[in-house]
Parts: sequence; structure tokens; C-alpha cells
Amino acid sequence: MKPHKAEKNRISKRGLPQWEYLAFIAAVCLTFLLCVSVGTVSLPWSDVIHYLSDLVFGTEHEYAVASAPQIMTVRVPRVICVALSGMSLALCGCSMQGLLKNPLAEGSTLGVSSGAALGAIIAIAFDITVPFLSLAGATVMAMLFAFGSIMLILFLAYRLDYSLSTNTIVLLGVIYSMFISSIIMFITTFASEKIRSITFWTMGSLQGSTYTEALILLVVLVIFGTVILTKREELNAFAIGEDNARSIGINIRRTRLIILISVSALIGTCVSIGGSIGFVGLVVPHMTRMIVGPNHRRLLPATLFSGAVFLMIMDLIARVIMRPRELPIGAVTSLIGAVLFVFIFAGTRRRDA
Repeated sequence: MKPHKAEKNRISKRGLPQWEYLAFIAAVCLTFLLCVSVGTVSLPWSDVIHYLSDLVFGTEHEYAVASAPQIMTVRVPRVICVALSGMSLALCGCSMQGLLKNPLAEGSTLGVSSGAALGAIIAIAFDITVPFLSLAGATVMAMLFAFGSIMLILFLAYRLDYSLSTNTIVLLGVIYSMFISSIIMFITTFASEKIRSITFWTMGSLQGSTYTEALILLVVLVIFGTVILTKREELNAFAIGEDNARSIGINIRRTRLIILISVSALIGTCVSIGGSIGFVGLVVPHMTRMIVGPNHRRLLPATLFSGAVFLMIMDLIARVIMRPRELPIGAVTSLIGAVLFVFIFAGTRRRDA
């Protein structure tokens, strides 16, 4: 039986209940401890908790494994970066699917991922460095190209269609991604001596992540993630249709612009630090929607936590499945994400039938 209209309106005003927040937070914390504990060298959870306590409170503990502090100096910032990247990418995919009313949409739909990848590949191929910053040249170039990409796409969309319609933006994003892919192939051809580094980077990897990079991801997520979370009601309206959003007084053009810029900032930062990591923004929102429903007041916060858990597990698989060798995390997310998406799509079709 379908819910009464008044009941649906009442539900749409409700966010995640407190117990659901606690459940998602507990899942993130447990997954974090698991991912820090397990690796080429596995550590007891007590050592992980002692290390985190020492890190936060400045205390000193005895460790069961003598090399635990050295191992976790590398592993903890990596897992933090993985969790923050998963949160950012999943949030971007969820907001894009609501904004564009397209279940196949994700952050890379805008072409920002391709632009960021081009910037990093140029830095790698031509040894571009930024001596006055602690960040690598690839990171800085990827950020610059990500922002440049979205500004170019929005400028062209504005010139072609003043209303910045969804179809225009998506079409330009697809064309732009294809154009950037051809440029990347040309650069890769002429930089054959660095093709290994370029290939590994384009498949995504958060190996060697630092606390500085974790801080950058956190700051960008807090700023632009908060912006997206404040647009939950608008995304609910967009998910029904632009006409519905316009009829209740939403500024379509302004809202779309704010969300697109926020998504671009998040994706550009993630790609600049971890490379191209696919399927997170596509699969995680669908999985979370099956748990908490389509209401963005509940879906967006839940997707944040689910994205962290999903990418931490994918990174753990990438680290341990062929240890001591490590797989690119982008290859793992694409393989597992594609399989999961097929099951999700098939299940959705059966329910709709």
C-alpha cells in the first residue's frame, strides 16, 4: 500500500535517526581499525588503539609488535585518506544522481576527473614540480586542471544554454572527457619512459599518503561537503523533476551551479591525491539507497559513512589479496563495483517488474 501524501511529506522532513548515525559511525570505526590492523604485517587491535591514543593524547604505551609505531606511521594516514576519499566520492555521486535525475550519474559525469587526471599526467610526464609547496607537482596540477575543467564546461554550457540545463552539462561533460582522453593518449605515447608511473596513477592508488594530504581532504570535505548537505531539500525536489523544483520556488540555475562547483572541488581534490578511482560514486549511493531510502535528508549523510566503509574495504583488498604486492585501488573498485552494480540493477528491475 502506498503511503498517504501527508505521510510522505512528514517522512521527507526527517533525517537519519540517532541510532542509525551511531550504527554508521560504529561501522566506520570498526572498518578503520580492521584496515589499520591488517596488511603485509598484521597487528593486534590493542597496538592500533594504543598508537591512536598516543597520537591524540601524547601518551606512551608498550606495543606487542616492536615495529608497530613505524608501520602505523605509514598505514594510519593512508587509511584516513582512503576513508575521506570514499566519503567525498560517494557524496558527489549521490548528489549528482539527484541533481541530474539520472541513476548512472556520478562525479566524473562532469569531466572533472578527466581534467584532473590530465593535469597530473602532464606534471608526471614533464617533471613539473612546485618547490614552494610541500605538495607534489601532480597534486597541484590536478587541482588546477579540475577547477579549470568545470569552469570551462560551465562557461560553454552558459554560452550554449543560458539556463544551464542538465542535458547540456552532461553532453559537454561526456564530450570533454573523450577529448581529454585523446590528449592523455598522446602524452602517454611521447612519455613512454614514464608510462609505468602514469598508468599506475590513472588506476588510482593512495599508497604513501601523508597527514598533510589527509588534512587537505578533510578541509575540502568539510567546506564543500557541508554545502552539498545543506541542499538536501533542493535535491529531493530535483529528484522528482526540475518543474517540481521550480514550482516550489527553488532557483534552479543557482542551485545547480553551487552543487556542480562543490562536486568539482571534491573530485578534483580526491583525484589529485589518489588518482582516478571509479565506481565509488556510482555504486555506493545505490547500495545506501536500498538501506535508508531515496530521501536525501537521510541518504546524503548515510552515503558519507557508506563511502568511507566501502573504499576502506576496497583498499584493504588491494593491499592483501596479492601481498606483498599491491594492486591499484581503482582496478579493485572497478572490478568489484561493476559486479555489485549488475546485481543492484538486476534487483531493481525485478522489484519494478
